[in-house]
Amino acid sequence: MSQELNVMRPVAKPPARGGRSVWRLLSLFGAVLVALAGLRIITGQDMLTDAGTVRTTITFAVPIAMAALGGLWAERAGIINIGLEGMMILGTWFGAYFAWSTGDPWMGLIAGVLAGMAGGLLHAIATVTFAVDHIVSGVAINILMLGAMRYLSILVYADVPGAGASQSPTTPRFPVLDVPFVADALGPVAAGGVPVVADLASLVIGLTTRMSALTVIAILMIPLTYLVLWRTSFGLRLRSVGENPDAAESLGVPVYTFKYIAVVISGGLAGMGGVFLSIVASQIYQEGQTGGRGYIGLAAMIFGNWRPGGLAMGAGLFGYTDALQIRGGGAAIHALLLLLAAVLLLAALWQIRHDRKGLAIAGVIAAVLLLAWYFTTDSLPRELATYSPHIATLLVLSLASQRLRPPAGIGKQWRASRS
Repeated sequence: MSQELNVMRPVAKPPARGGRSVWRLLSLFGAVLVALAGLRIITGQDMLTDAGTVRTTITFAVPIAMAALGGLWAERAGIINIGLEGMMILGTWFGAYFAWSTGDPWMGLIAGVLAGMAGGLLHAIATVTFAVDHIVSGVAINILMLGAMRYLSILVYADVPGAGASQSPTTPRFPVLDVPFVADALGPVAAGGVPVVADLASLVIGLTTRMSALTVIAILMIPLTYLVLWRTSFGLRLRSVGENPDAAESLGVPVYTFKYIAVVISGGLAGMGGVFLSIVASQIYQEGQTGGRGYIGLAAMIFGNWRPGGLAMGAGLFGYTDALQIRGGGAAIHALLLLLAAVLLLAALWQIRHDRKGLAIAGVIAAVLLLAWYFTTDSLPRELATYSPHIATLLVLSLASQRLRPPAGIGKQWRASRS
């Protein structure tokens, strides 16, 4: 009984820390909103904060966030899930097929999530039961699922009009939700152009209008993950498995069971991201439509320091830069050079305060080069704008790398002790 109490005791401490985390997130959100509002006024690029950009950002960010959440569940239990890409592919194919064949997008969602969970189960069997290297297993799943889904497409869609080896027929959509009266009430405010006020109104409109039902469900997965993993004894035990499985086993935690549960849930979340791509984002399955989002999701998870709120910001960053290059091309991305230069200057001041003169000098030089680039050009080349989301992800990861703390037992092969 005393051992059980030891496992449960830390649950009572986090509320104060959680409160501070909420205030930090709100402060960061306010700072970003003010910065983008100022950038909009300076550059004249209204699309930086308009409602259309917000909606497009969500469309690009949700599948990445689902992959990142999947990686979070697996890695908090000590399993590296490189196979998220393959599990997303499973979600795209099975989600589109069952939505098309039944005429019901909800059946597609169930099928896509179950298919992703099956991929997670395969990864769990390989890594937990047979102690296969986590990276090898994940890469094998990615390669296998890509080929398997092409084979299924040839088998199923050969005689279907408008479909073939690389795509499915058009799928039905999920219901689209709107909060009544929000657009009518806040539309004039957003059109007024008042700094911060208009930008906040556009944000609210983008978040409350023309929102797919699956988008709402996917967004709710982020706070739900936080509540389960950080506010329940189940979550505490699962995280203990990823930190120190030997200690968890000594306290009676079924380590194998928790690892299996975590990786299967990881696959289900990745599958949900795949369903989003094939039914919400494009309304059709297409070969290669995941576009490496499983790997980008892992990058967002690392950027978020293995925390739900942080990975949501990482997914939002990638989605935002992707939305800008789709809606505004090189001109909109060009405006971000000014913001990036300002961020680097602030980072340099921070490094000087902590007596890191080398990093500070490097930051100042980079900021000056970006400012020179901004004032001597009017737009970024199309090729560079296309890859700006990837560049932004790598840049943020490099800046955040000094404060990362992965679970202590991540990626390690573990075997139960024999008494």
